[in-house]
Amino acid sequence: MGFLADALSRVKPSATIVMTQKARDLKAQGRDVISLSVGEPDFDTPQHIKQAAVEAIARGETKYPPVSGIVPLREAIAKKFKRENGLDYKPSQTIVGTGGKQVIYNALLATLNPGDEVVIPRPYWVSYPEMVGLCGGTPVFADTTMATNFKLQPEELERTITPKTKWVILNSPSNPSGAAYSHAEMKALTDVLVRHPHVWVLTDDMYEHLVYGDFTFVTPAQVEPALYERTLTMNGVSKSYAMTGWRIGYAAGPEQLIKAMDFVQGQQTSGAATISQWAAVAALDGPQDHLAEFRAAFQVRRDLVVSMLNQTNGLRCPTPEGAFYVYPSCAELIGKRTESGKVIETDEDFVTELLMAEGVASVHGSAFGLGPNLRISYATSNQLLEEACRRIQRFCGSLR
Repeated sequence: MGFLADALSRVKPSATIVMTQKARDLKAQGRDVISLSVGEPDFDTPQHIKQAAVEAIARGETKYPPVSGIVPLREAIAKKFKRENGLDYKPSQTIVGTGGKQVIYNALLATLNPGDEVVIPRPYWVSYPEMVGLCGGTPVFADTTMATNFKLQPEELERTITPKTKWVILNSPSNPSGAAYSHAEMKALTDVLVRHPHVWVLTDDMYEHLVYGDFTFVTPAQVEPALYERTLTMNGVSKSYAMTGWRIGYAAGPEQLIKAMDFVQGQQTSGAATISQWAAVAALDGPQDHLAEFRAAFQVRRDLVVSMLNQTNGLRCPTPEGAFYVYPSCAELIGKRTESGKVIETDEDFVTELLMAEGVASVHGSAFGLGPNLRISYATSNQLLEEACRRIQRFCGSLR
């Protein structure tokens, strides 16, 4: 009998974390490395949010919080959903977790039984299938293509739903592709889901505010009210408020599900850090001026990266609607050789050789379930992005 749980054999390490650590290790060795592998805004947390945390400490808000979150934050979450999404939730229908990842994990742990299936469009955030596996469920993948900008089509969603399907996970804007669904595109998906009343919807809206141009964000229960009673709408302050290290995610949904998630969390981590929760209250209830600044800066970066990558030998890069990632194809470079004679057989070979040759860290698309592609984060300065893209152009141009 082995000591470690069999469940670990069903789970792969996070490729984004692995590549980010490789970049850190090379930097520690003195290499000049530009890391485009991490999904983290380079902006600082807005000052009024930091000040709210300082004031919470001064007031002595340093005790154990309620498992589901402090009342002011749950009230702020309910107000946010009404104000921004037109969704009516009571504070008792909300929950706060230690990041969005815990919120999703708790929902799956509270609902999945062996044999239950979870439909996940690919490319997907690397953690979705691993969390499903850890919770005893079976991930079922719905395919997308670059021709549709990596957006799930209703026919493919219909194909993947079976009597065993318990959840469909939707992520818009997407990590890794940046793809976001318009109202019409989301309605086409919700029309399918309405026809399958046994299927619940878990929507990951973490990049909600990071959409560009005249694109308007929508979430499933907003588009189709008939799904309200079987939708968990997850969000957080990490990306839009540059609060990744504060570790606050939240969700709203049917009260029975929220209570089950509270039960799981009570025996797992209990409540999220009290001081971070008070900071999140200030984020949701306070000034939102920084959002326009973030969006404007990220749009300039997106356009810069898309333009330079599409001028790169062998890469093709769609223009995403949101988030801060691009997901170019490197299919034309598979089978080519590096100057050292290494054959690029996979997208993982491509990103590994790019890192070693030019010091640019990215993440291979096969880690997100769809390749040969790579995910590039443009959450860094224009200067670094230009230099990174020049290095990518040089590397691709050297392949024979």
